[in-house]
Amino acid sequence: MDVVAAGSHDEALLLDLLNSTPVIDGVRHDDLDNPTAARAWCRSHGITATQLPDLIEARNALQAVVRGQQAAQTLQPFLKGVSLSPSLTDDGLAWTLTVPRASEAAARVILAWDALRIDSPGRLRPCANSECRLFLIDRSKPNTARWCSMAICGNRMKARRHYQRSRAMAED
Repeated sequence: MDVVAAGSHDEALLLDLLNSTPVIDGVRHDDLDNPTAARAWCRSHGITATQLPDLIEARNALQAVVRGQQAAQTLQPFLKGVSLSPSLTDDGLAWTLTVPRASEAAARVILAWDALRIDSPGRLRPCANSECRLFLIDRSKPNTARWCSMAICGNRMKARRHYQRSRAMAED
């Protein structure tokens, strides 16, 4: 039985976290390396700075799992002490999530990843541009989105293919 224990705000946190290591001018950057920027990032997501070390470790593990470089079991340490308890309400069943405060944010992103795995299998993926390190959640009906941004990566990849075809035709 699959239980989804994450909301849309957790999904946004997951994508923002995965995309916190962009490539800018060919160099990988980490938005959470700079303490001032990291504190601002945490504030904007309602996270305390004390949760940042676990969150960065969870990000690195999640990036590897989503890219298919590591198995999902890599994420197990981030769920230590997490429990989900059911209770009955007038409206039906309610679930209460209990998470140790220091690892709350890391657990939330792991649960958001799992919710996407259950509800939208295959829709969270890395950008198809090999020079990009960003991720996307494909919300298109046919599930065919390939790039984090059509305006940036999609345009670059299409222009590159066009140039290669034009060059190949010129050489013939």
